[in-house]
Amino acid sequence: MARKDIFANITSPANAGIERKATPGYATHGASRSMISSLSELRDKVEQAAQQVPGETIIELDPEVLDSSFVSDRMGIDDVAYAELVEAIRERGQDTPIQVRPHPTAEGRYQIVFGHRRARAAKDLGRPVRAVVKAISDADHVIAQGQENSARENLSFIERAMFAQRLVELAYERATIQAALSVDAPMLTRMLSVSGRVPAEIANAIGAAKSVGRDRWTELAQQIERPTTLELARILVADQAFLSLESDARFEFLARGIKKATKPSKRPSNASEWRAESVRGGPSAPFPRATTC
Repeated sequence: MARKDIFANITSPANAGIERKATPGYATHGASRSMISSLSELRDKVEQAAQQVPGETIIELDPEVLDSSFVSDRMGIDDVAYAELVEAIRERGQDTPIQVRPHPTAEGRYQIVFGHRRARAAKDLGRPVRAVVKAISDADHVIAQGQENSARENLSFIERAMFAQRLVELAYERATIQAALSVDAPMLTRMLSVSGRVPAEIANAIGAAKSVGRDRWTELAQQIERPTTLELARILVADQAFLSLESDARFEFLARGIKKATKPSKRPSNASEWRAESVRGGPSAPFPRATTC
């Protein structure tokens, strides 16, 4: 007796053109709807998590409960760049959260690790600031602050050098300072050779000087090691003409002033020039020869 083909109805030509449709409404009712909703929420959370470091939660804080970092790595604020930042946050919100830590001495307050300009912009706009809160040590604080701002803010040579100097004065180890600035030991030594000789009052008066590099700062540091040149520098940075300039131009003003004041006076260098002085009746003119009658 032949066996019945149990797949005959499926594979027969008569059934080949029949399209089997899903039951309408199957995926939108009951447990299925709940599952789809959960998946949608999960997708949103994944997209949000992709914008932050794993393990960190973004919250909103009142700018009034925020205090600045205990060490500054910036010399002044670029008004144009800050105005652009405020306008960008006004239009599309704060894209990148700042980082804060619970204040080590003031309960209920937070200390900014990095993101001072974003926090200020949020305050000026009258809105909360998006922040990541992490309880970290002072050493981790300066490392995170230095690395973030060096990468994002394009700090100038003197800003980085003065930041390193402040960390030295706060008794941080060289390894910590190198990590904060992402530099090796020789480069840190070069930075400190400048910041250790240029008084903070002079550096702060000049400002960030974004276009002035290490070599020119090193030259200035060598010049103002001399007490008379340092005193001249103090006079120049208080001059109204200096104060009316932008940061880069202030450096140039000071460098020119020092160069002009310390330039040696030009003296005659050969016999012919001395004879020319003699003809003009200068102080070096020789006595006239005695003549015989």
